[in-house]
Amino acid sequence: MDLNSVWFGLVGVLFIGFFVLEGFDYGVGMLMPFLGKDDTDRRVIINTIGPFWDGNEVWLIAAGGAIFAAFPNWYATLFSGFYLALVLMLLALIVRGVAFEFRSKDQHPTWRALWDWMIFVGSLVPAVLWGVTFANLVRGVPIDADMQYVGGFWNLLNPYALSGGLATASVFVLHGAVFLSLKTKGELMERAQRAAVRLWLPTVVLVLGYVVYGYFATDMFTRLGINPGPVPIGAAAALLAAGWLIRVRRHGWAFVMTALTIVLSTATLLLGLYPRLMVSSLDPAWSLTITNASSSPYTLQVMSIVALIFVPVVLLYQGWSYWVFRKRIGRDDVLEY
Repeated sequence: MDLNSVWFGLVGVLFIGFFVLEGFDYGVGMLMPFLGKDDTDRRVIINTIGPFWDGNEVWLIAAGGAIFAAFPNWYATLFSGFYLALVLMLLALIVRGVAFEFRSKDQHPTWRALWDWMIFVGSLVPAVLWGVTFANLVRGVPIDADMQYVGGFWNLLNPYALSGGLATASVFVLHGAVFLSLKTKGELMERAQRAAVRLWLPTVVLVLGYVVYGYFATDMFTRLGINPGPVPIGAAAALLAAGWLIRVRRHGWAFVMTALTIVLSTATLLLGLYPRLMVSSLDPAWSLTITNASSSPYTLQVMSIVALIFVPVVLLYQGWSYWVFRKRIGRDDVLEY
């Protein structure tokens, strides 16, 4: 396997890590206004992701940096063509980060309600837009022979991409509900449990609809066939297993299954894309690939050495932080803000 393929895989791993970790705190943010019946409940919900949410976003920064260094042509085409969508996502993330900090600056109910809904919006918008982005990468967008995106913003909001956005948002909400079932206690845990039970079936329907649509809107059928292989089948099995585990209240294993659903679903999209990076809807020969969009071999070699040194350190640190803040949180554990 050459370094181009290795770095495609590493970028994929970074996005998978981002979706698994940021996915549950997007889900928590979207659920907060509905599961938090009063200000104390909402503070408990925020505290479940308080030590993690900003660290989870580091995976996205690392993925963007890896794309920039390993596949500069992909970075240029992606960030110029998807500029408005990515700016909208960035603004939502900024609002979300500000909301976490600002809601406790004033005890007035209107002030806190405003920032609580900003957390909701700042979680919903990226959850949908990530699905839209990856669906467009697989489906194809207008890219010319010079690797330039020649479409507009509305090209990105096609029905298949929107179905991808709904699918990712639904999976993240389910993932977040299971996380809250795992991290809270008392009545709030019961509410999260009931929410997870209710969300599971709509999530299955939306994901199934997205998969079936993909066989008509993309070349997944010709690349994966009727029998798509163990990775997408494993994703489906994990999602089905999550439903049963939620109902029998095995919250830890249910969280593992929703995480595995995200891992294998993202891997399926990447396998369907490889060795391409962005599909051209104008001419398949104009698609960006791991060969024509990559940096020089020397650059990839240097980056590989740096990654081997620093990636394990980051993983150890983040794993340690999750271990330290592993306990459940309830109303009695929250101070008045």
